[in-house]
Amino acid sequence: MNILLVEDEPEVAAFIKKGLEEQQFQVTVEHDGMEGSKTAIEQNFDLLILDVVLPTYSGIKVCQQVRKHKKELPILMLTALGTIKNKVEGFENGADDYLTKPFHFEELTARINALTRRRIINSGRVYKVADLVVDCDKGTANRAGTEIPLTTKEFTLLEKLISNKNKVLSRSEIAEAVWGINFDRGTNLIDVYINYLRTKIDKNHSQKLIQTVIGRGYVLKEL
Repeated sequence: MNILLVEDEPEVAAFIKKGLEEQQFQVTVEHDGMEGSKTAIEQNFDLLILDVVLPTYSGIKVCQQVRKHKKELPILMLTALGTIKNKVEGFENGADDYLTKPFHFEELTARINALTRRRIINSGRVYKVADLVVDCDKGTANRAGTEIPLTTKEFTLLEKLISNKNKVLSRSEIAEAVWGINFDRGTNLIDVYINYLRTKIDKNHSQKLIQTVIGRGYVLKEL
């Protein structure tokens, strides 16, 4: 796997690069947000690991720039900024996963592997429920013929729901599939994103597809 790491602290970057290369990953390092964005767009990588606080461009801006050109590139934010607000901002601007510093290297590796697996599994699948169509290969969703703009994390959540249509998914199942291992289940991030999806998927339609099953979780189904 070919990884681009954008990290402005040389010692931290060297530590991560060394650890990943010991596990047979190829790692390219950039220390500046603008240069990191340019490298990510112009070259081919399997994963982008991105700090938030960077010179020139913030990690958020890098995410925005990269997503305009590469919708399928997995992006993992690795930062000391760990509030729910920080995480939501990262996910809303294109991050696929979010890991806060300090971190255990084993967890970083597990998250990298999980992102890679999800990318492979999601490829080439098209799902339909009522008038909602989700194309996992193209990364698109539309309802009644109108395309629905979704962030990367919203799309991942929708893919999890629609690929398990008519099945009630627990919060734990959703958390693991969408946010990866060691998700803080004490937060309301799942509810926040379910509401985001409902606003985009169901708001202007009489038929509501995303249902809450009290005490059990959520399900996407045609009523």
